[in-house]
Amino acid sequence: MTTVSPMPQKINLLGFDKKAMQDFFVGIGEKAFRADQVLKWIHFNGVQDFHAMTNLSKDLRQKLAEIAEISLPQIIYEKAAADGTYKWLLRLNDGNCIETVFIPEKTRGTLCISSQVGCILNCDFCSTGKQGFNRNLSTAEIISQLWIAVRKLSKADGMHDHTVTNVVMMGMGEPLLNFDNVIPALHLMLDDFAYGLSKRRVTVSTAGVVPAIYQLREVTDVALAVSLHAPNDELRNQIVPLNKKYPLDELMTACREYFKNDSRRSITMEYVMLAGVNDTPEHARQLIRLLNGVRAKMNLIPFNPFPHTHYQRSDADTINHFRDMLMKAGLNTTVRRTRGDDIDAACGQLVGQVKDRTRRNERYLRSINKKVIGENP
Repeated sequence: MTTVSPMPQKINLLGFDKKAMQDFFVGIGEKAFRADQVLKWIHFNGVQDFHAMTNLSKDLRQKLAEIAEISLPQIIYEKAAADGTYKWLLRLNDGNCIETVFIPEKTRGTLCISSQVGCILNCDFCSTGKQGFNRNLSTAEIISQLWIAVRKLSKADGMHDHTVTNVVMMGMGEPLLNFDNVIPALHLMLDDFAYGLSKRRVTVSTAGVVPAIYQLREVTDVALAVSLHAPNDELRNQIVPLNKKYPLDELMTACREYFKNDSRRSITMEYVMLAGVNDTPEHARQLIRLLNGVRAKMNLIPFNPFPHTHYQRSDADTINHFRDMLMKAGLNTTVRRTRGDDIDAACGQLVGQVKDRTRRNERYLRSINKKVIGENP
């Protein structure tokens, strides 16, 4: 009986940064400069059809169509909030879903991008962490969120004045635990032949994966945000379990080093305001002492409640008093305005339809937690 060999899987070029794209073209017997041409077609022009890439030879276009593709997730939900915030729910090829959120302002448009399906860190106040962890996103799945947002926003009714000027890796997941896939995505965001964003307008957020902070500093100079949320180890161990492995002293040392050679730049410290938990004047005093010698700007985030949480949002007077204490001590401090909560798009609400469905996944999550955050069995 004759057997038919399966067709080889096509290579998805969407996640190739310049170096990977150059290697790809050299590997198929073409010149490396083709990388810039194809990057511009894919990311700057938004073209998926190789036959439409008119500055390539006809033979090369045909060759690319046979061995490669530009594959994107499926948009299964998109909606605008009353305040103009946009949210997309994207289905990946394996059926998992991720969420991406665009937040428009008068002078900028910020896209919040996911790096994992779910999140492994299980921070106690975060609804995303409560859904469990499935897997890391590929570079293509990360950058696809920017590709889709740029195209959708340019076509959406009433959105013509809104473009993506800033990207924050603050969606689902811990970016620095998906380091190898996040870095090429960052390269694409900064590449003039792709999205051409400024290094100051691309931010990686971390809960404090200290070794990866040092590693990030060596390979890129994008902005850094730290999900701090507590001013002492005892409290942070409870609400940010990663702190058990990388306590505040180690984290603050890494923060001091990150922009050591650039005195003009500072790290954003994210601090969710939890009523009666981390919002007292004593917590503010501890925070001031903790950040002594760290070039930082504080971003106070009113907590966004989600089903079954036992936390509550600090009231406005408490948040404002906390802010005033920090500012009086010389810390540049802002209070984040809650956005998109009517479509579950505000910070900490990125759960959507992604669920931790299986016992196997629970066991896997627990085994990874032991390794990553030092959780007891």
